[in-house]
Amino acid sequence: MTDAAAARTVRHTGRVLFLCDDPQRIECQLAGEGLSLAEARALRDDISTDEITPLATMTVWDQRLGRVPYTGLKVGGRLPIGRDAVQAGGFSVVVAGRRYGKGSSREHSPMAEWHAGVRLVIAESFERIYRQNADNVGLLTATDLGLVERLRAGEAIDLEELLQGRDALAAAIVRAGGLMRYGRTHMAGARPAMPLEAGESLGLLNTVLDDAPRRSLSGVHSRPFTLAEKIVARHALATADLAPSLTPGHGLVVRADWRFIHEYYTGMAARLLEAEYGADGATWALHDPGSIRAFEDHMSYAARSETHVRGGLLPTLSNMLKAHRDFVARHGLAHHASLADIAGGSEGISHPMMTERYALPGQLVAGTDSHTPHAGAVGCLAFGVGSTDMANAFVTGAVRLAMPPMLRVELIGPLPAGTTAKDVVLHLLADPALRAGAGLGRMFEFTGSVVRALNTDERATLTNMTAELGGFSGIVAPDEETVRFLRERRGVDFALEPWMQSDEGACYEATLTFDCRHLSPMVAAPGDPGRGLLVSQLPPLGQRPRPGIAYGGSCTGGKREDFDQYHAVLTWAAERGLKVAPSTRLYLQFGTLAVRDYCVERGYLAAFEQVGAEMLMPSCGACANCGPGSSTGADEVTISAINRNFPGRSGPGAVWLASPPTVAASAIAGEIVSFTELQARHVG
Repeated sequence: MTDAAAARTVRHTGRVLFLCDDPQRIECQLAGEGLSLAEARALRDDISTDEITPLATMTVWDQRLGRVPYTGLKVGGRLPIGRDAVQAGGFSVVVAGRRYGKGSSREHSPMAEWHAGVRLVIAESFERIYRQNADNVGLLTATDLGLVERLRAGEAIDLEELLQGRDALAAAIVRAGGLMRYGRTHMAGARPAMPLEAGESLGLLNTVLDDAPRRSLSGVHSRPFTLAEKIVARHALATADLAPSLTPGHGLVVRADWRFIHEYYTGMAARLLEAEYGADGATWALHDPGSIRAFEDHMSYAARSETHVRGGLLPTLSNMLKAHRDFVARHGLAHHASLADIAGGSEGISHPMMTERYALPGQLVAGTDSHTPHAGAVGCLAFGVGSTDMANAFVTGAVRLAMPPMLRVELIGPLPAGTTAKDVVLHLLADPALRAGAGLGRMFEFTGSVVRALNTDERATLTNMTAELGGFSGIVAPDEETVRFLRERRGVDFALEPWMQSDEGACYEATLTFDCRHLSPMVAAPGDPGRGLLVSQLPPLGQRPRPGIAYGGSCTGGKREDFDQYHAVLTWAAERGLKVAPSTRLYLQFGTLAVRDYCVERGYLAAFEQVGAEMLMPSCGACANCGPGSSTGADEVTISAINRNFPGRSGPGAVWLASPPTVAASAIAGEIVSFTELQARHVG
């Protein structure tokens, strides 16, 4: 995938495909008509990777992906782009609006575009992981819409013009033709930029580190630092061509304490490694394999997924799983597996398990999932990467990032009774500035009285959903609650160190303060997590959406605290003889086996079964459109505790996002209600 990236100039040799906000304009382009930028407007914003490559297309990782780009793109209630349409149309440039590539870390999306013949994507703005993945595979990106008419006029654009404004590392990767080639040449010999003596703490970093011979971390002077900056400093690596810096926007590489991958990406990573280093593995080895964890978490209910069964995809899923297991066995990796091949659940979802078992305050975690920031709830820096990033990190031990600007989010309270961290994050997502992209690529530090009062599971909901906020990651400074969590969940007596907090006077790009004292239960309307509104703003009771499916689970909604919340609602209902509404199916899916064991020990299952809930073993399940809880028809309505509701994300129906209590209460009521509204309906 190097021809476009290696060229010194970019010339438009095919057609331009404008992803418009009008399906007819897209269809006319597929039929052969050309549009100007002016004719194409308005461009579609918020195109997610779920729409570029729907879940069902991700069972392959080669040129077959070229048949499927944009097959999930929903415009005006329609899916205007079918299989093979992009290849058949001869499109080499794609143009879209704001926040292109939202959502998953799946590298399948830029790979599908590449294999379909696309060599340049121009958008008003990009989500971080998508653009990084595009760099890694050699797909060019630009945010200057003025390029469109120049390309249509036949002008050759110098590659360096496309790289203006990019950080030096990103530019070098693009010039090299992708990350695997650059990593092999420049990253394999990376060394610690700032080695610390035994027991040494960064503190305020009050030495001018780049003046010391043993220190090579530039841009670090005597000033207060955020916790995230300190963690990056402790993990930064220096390469022969790159001096790391804490300056926002600067590209650098870091050492990860933990790297993890799940079954969707392992086969692709293995193929990338074999293509770059050789298929027999005799000349290469994984760097520090003891710090790598492999998971089977997405597909463990595939046999109950109508999308995969009806689509005849189970054989290809089996092949994908075999590629994952072969790689794990070949390299002797620690592995958290499915309980029964591709049906029946797994040990747990990767990022909650990293939080439950492995991540510690001050560490750095990289994983092949956009919700890797889940582990930021325990005070570590955790972020998602694509397959190429992980393949490169497997052999070099180095992970790429661009130093993010710091964003402080202060949540003041107290949080009213009946509201949860999920309600808070849906409120943040609906904020006009954040919805417009103010959080893109930012490092979210959550603080304030509300955060301090939350337990670690609830904090994880905030950090997990920085993915939906467009952030690089999210973090909560560790405190006594963190110590309690580590002791009670993992038997670890962890001693906090003085440096494990942001310094007074640390520099932030901005501080956003949200008063949560008057917040009440929230939902997000179908199509995007940013379409939030208060439950009380819905139509009057009796006129509200009536979900046929209520789903409580996923990484965001499958933790212990979430099940405490489901139990509070459903026990109240059981005590009054109430059951799940006849028109609704309620699924409750544990995030990990440890959560299942907790519910068994607390005696929760009796109340769940009494009201008619179906219990499911751990898996990403319906959140990945792969198991019970996914819709099967476009007319179905779902209320769900998952973290995103992009078109097609959890089946073809309409998905409303909500907190665990609201999901459970709505299942009982047969329409979307808060727990408070359900209780008021059954007074006495």
